[in-house]
Amino acid sequence: MARKPRIHYTGAVYHVILRGNDRQRVFFDDHDRHRFYLFLQQGVERFRHRIHAFSLMTNHIHLVMQVDATPLSCIMQSLSLRYTRWVNWRHNRSGHLFQGRYKAVLVDGDSFLLELVRYVHLNPVRAKMVASPDEYPWTGHRAYCGKEIIPWLSTELTLSMISGKKEEAMRAYASFVQEGLDERRRGEFHGEGTVDNRIMGDEEFMEKIAGQGDELPVNISIDEVITAVCDRYKLAPAALALPGKTRALSHARGMAAWIIQDSTSVTLTELICWTGRDLSSLSAMAQRIRKRSVMEIALLSEKEEILNQITICKA
Repeated sequence: MARKPRIHYTGAVYHVILRGNDRQRVFFDDHDRHRFYLFLQQGVERFRHRIHAFSLMTNHIHLVMQVDATPLSCIMQSLSLRYTRWVNWRHNRSGHLFQGRYKAVLVDGDSFLLELVRYVHLNPVRAKMVASPDEYPWTGHRAYCGKEIIPWLSTELTLSMISGKKEEAMRAYASFVQEGLDERRRGEFHGEGTVDNRIMGDEEFMEKIAGQGDELPVNISIDEVITAVCDRYKLAPAALALPGKTRALSHARGMAAWIIQDSTSVTLTELICWTGRDLSSLSAMAQRIRKRSVMEIALLSEKEEILNQITICKA
């Protein structure tokens, strides 16, 4: 069964989980964790999203993120690729660091943000790594209590849900977390036991987001991808199969391959007929442009424009 696409809209709040491949470590020492902090900060500056809470465990990571215009997939792709490169270079290793696709649950922030922040910050306690969240340095808890400054962590919204006075809100937050020390794993924050495992919220919230756009149309066809890509780059579809490696044609083929790799209803095999390139070549094209997008934000914008065009045509 094809997986459902992520749901994206400006202001959406997600509980994101990144797990190590085969449950392996993702942090080998504090230097790695500090580097991950740097990548988080750079991501916030670049994509304008908010991080409301986080917990860096040994073999997985929890983030509470609220996006702006840039979809979560672009943010997480940039973060995971950059950090994987760092770890592979520093520790003289190769291959994947993270396990497949990250887990993301869209959460009704108005109703559950405060509980989710507490839940994420208590991960080390539930894992029996520490007795108190104050003892674990790699979460946002201490910053919420005023004991640490993390510039890229957004505490204001969550604290404002408790009190309009910051000092009073921090004290109340600390008490709220203490009250949850015995809280066990909550499946709903992981998309378990819900009507739609992508979403945590009541029926009203489900109806509210029903009209919001997905990151990728549920069902797209190869014809729609080719048409949108060729319109974007002002090319005739037949040009994609021309011999040679001109920059414009290579870029268009790579963009089409990237979009198709991220889809659930089209395969690269279908693109072979349009381009005359073999499967390994198309896969390499997609990988190259995906890696370039980590540093070239314009590529992410191009991809979004093409996807938006597909969505408009399907409406």
